[in-house]
Amino acid sequence: MAKKAPNENFNIIATTLAGLEEVLAQELRDLDMEFVKAGNRAVTCSGNLRQLYEANLWCRTAIRILKPIRQFKARDEKNLYEQVQKTDWSELMDLDMTFAIDAVVSHSTFEHSLYVAQLTKDAIVDQFRKKTGERPSVDRIRPDVRINLHMHDNLVTLSLDSSGESLHRRGYRLQTNVAPLNEVLAAGIIALSGWDKKSPFIDPMCGSGTFLIEAALMAQNIAPGLFRRDPYGFEKWKDYSEPLFEMVWNTAEAKEKRTPQAQIVGYDLDADYIDAALNNIENAGLQNYIQVQQANFFETHAPEGHGVVVMNPPYNERIQSDDINLLYKNIGDTLKNNYQGYDAFVFTGNLEAAKNVGLRTSRRVPLYNGSIDCRLLKYELYRGSRKSGGEAAE
Repeated sequence: MAKKAPNENFNIIATTLAGLEEVLAQELRDLDMEFVKAGNRAVTCSGNLRQLYEANLWCRTAIRILKPIRQFKARDEKNLYEQVQKTDWSELMDLDMTFAIDAVVSHSTFEHSLYVAQLTKDAIVDQFRKKTGERPSVDRIRPDVRINLHMHDNLVTLSLDSSGESLHRRGYRLQTNVAPLNEVLAAGIIALSGWDKKSPFIDPMCGSGTFLIEAALMAQNIAPGLFRRDPYGFEKWKDYSEPLFEMVWNTAEAKEKRTPQAQIVGYDLDADYIDAALNNIENAGLQNYIQVQQANFFETHAPEGHGVVVMNPPYNERIQSDDINLLYKNIGDTLKNNYQGYDAFVFTGNLEAAKNVGLRTSRRVPLYNGSIDCRLLKYELYRGSRKSGGEAAE
């Protein structure tokens, strides 16, 4: 595989969570990627090396940024082994580099992703051994080169993983509560809310502060990748350009808005959660942009005007509530009475309990929190006579 010039385009696959594909597609368009197409938990596009670096730094809803190297059909084990060996792996890694293979298999005659990963590893190792008499080592935890194998209907896509550590691990979280929200999911929910990054943003059950931090990063135009402690996968690639990445990093730093752009407020009843949120906010250097206070949501009132309230109340999955139905009824009453003029978004995995909110949903977006089937429910809280009342969430 010939080394590409830094400005030459190649295919890129960005992976995400189910339900966030269109949000990620827009992020990639904003980076001037070409041929952007949303798929199932992934978005394909075309870009150059600079854009690959930028995607890792800027994409709030991407989990991994992959660079496909080959695609082929694998009928059986022998065929898979032979096809993997058609790539000259010495062009992508050296003998002294460690590697790992992440395999995802679906709708295939191959049943186990671990077996497919093992077979792929053998093909790579055997190629090196045949050429040099030696073999590179596997390191599943911190490999120099991470290879992604995706098999669907026996169609295999082999990619280099440019991200390394998953991009949802931003690096700002020192403390989490019992059920922390994945940062990618939090950013995706905020994007789906249509918040304008200028009007008030409120999380009245803020836990360890993930929604608040992701909202502040958006409002202040801070690239989430700037908090990263671990090196990116692409930093070990043979075509890695340190000057180019330095330029991308410095450009990102320069784009940060230094004056507060929006009122971002969090409440929580639990003093420990407030402490955790404050520590995470400080670790992210966002203490000038976010206000957090210990308060009972049911006694709070929204700031004047129009804004967005986003919350992730307990579902009785990981965090137990004494009376989940009453909790959701009280959420609905408080939103209706104290948050008029706002758009409210309730993210929940308990669809039965959500019926007790007692307000009409204007939107229902299917999402997952881990393996939990969830909905992002939108309530438009009108003032005066158009107050949403009466009709329960379907």
